[in-house]
Amino acid sequence: MIASDTRTLPRSGLALTSMGLGCAQLGGLYQAMSEADAQTIVDAAWEVGIRYFDTAPYYGYTLSERRLGAALRERVRAGYVVSTKAGRLMLPDAAVQPGENGWAEPLPFRPHYDYTYDGILQSHEESLRRLGLDRIDILYVHDIGRATHGEQHAHYWDQLTQGGGFRALMQLRAEGAVRAIGLGVNEWEIVADAIDVCDIDCALLAGRYTLLEQAAREPLLDQCARRGIGIVIGGPFNSGILAGNRKFNYEDAPAGVIARVDAIAAVCREYEAPLQAAALQFVMGHPAVVSCVAGAHSAPQLRQNAAWFAQPLPAALWRELARRGLIDTGAPVPPGTGSY
Repeated sequence: MIASDTRTLPRSGLALTSMGLGCAQLGGLYQAMSEADAQTIVDAAWEVGIRYFDTAPYYGYTLSERRLGAALRERVRAGYVVSTKAGRLMLPDAAVQPGENGWAEPLPFRPHYDYTYDGILQSHEESLRRLGLDRIDILYVHDIGRATHGEQHAHYWDQLTQGGGFRALMQLRAEGAVRAIGLGVNEWEIVADAIDVCDIDCALLAGRYTLLEQAAREPLLDQCARRGIGIVIGGPFNSGILAGNRKFNYEDAPAGVIARVDAIAAVCREYEAPLQAAALQFVMGHPAVVSCVAGAHSAPQLRQNAAWFAQPLPAALWRELARRGLIDTGAPVPPGTGSY
């Protein structure tokens, strides 16, 4: 399995490379990034065969979309897939401060949640303008859910369902403005809710189906596989703890999570398998998964991710992790080398 391999979204026929580039870092997530470095990262992704790029208006307060569009604009448009997100309108605000919401150097806009019919259509139009591309291939509803909105969840869910947000998505797809629609979220439960009320094609699920946690498998991913709904995995390192930085869900990891990761890492060492390679490859074992999207702060980091993604791993690694209760025994796993 290499980055340039492709898998197809069953309902739309849209093919994504098995490895995608998450573009939050192009917006300066946690550390500033120059225009030149952003271009270099996209160029490096292209060189290793990545042709799927995911961004959002929220990333860097529109900075990521602008940089991604600039980096891709001169390439043949039919040669790559771009997804972005809707649900936040970015309103001009000169009071925005460096470091706000983790963005090192955000542009002077402030996010305003709007999942209504008009809000979704406006967000799509503004993203097209910032990207400078003729179309957006996949449009995700961004960060809808109870974990995000708390007591306000019912209000925003009503905007999507009764206020026409889902209707706007389906209209854009019917008109051919986008090829596929879905959700881009950090909680699997809201995807399970959405597939019962909207004919979505896919979902980008960040951090909720990984080498570290598979609670979403039976209630969601297995159902998506049966129904032909593609899953894009974001955050395969669970905010970095599976890559060695001790962060989990964007915060310092609790002791129990650290202990579990240490146990997984110990098994990986026994089989001479980098933990990062196991994390990137494990998610591709599930039949619902069409792509694994990881970010990168530099071109060398991106190339390393691609090398881990392609590194042969022994099938016995997955068997041993399951035997020790470190992965769900029912979780489909990549074939690996040797016998399972």
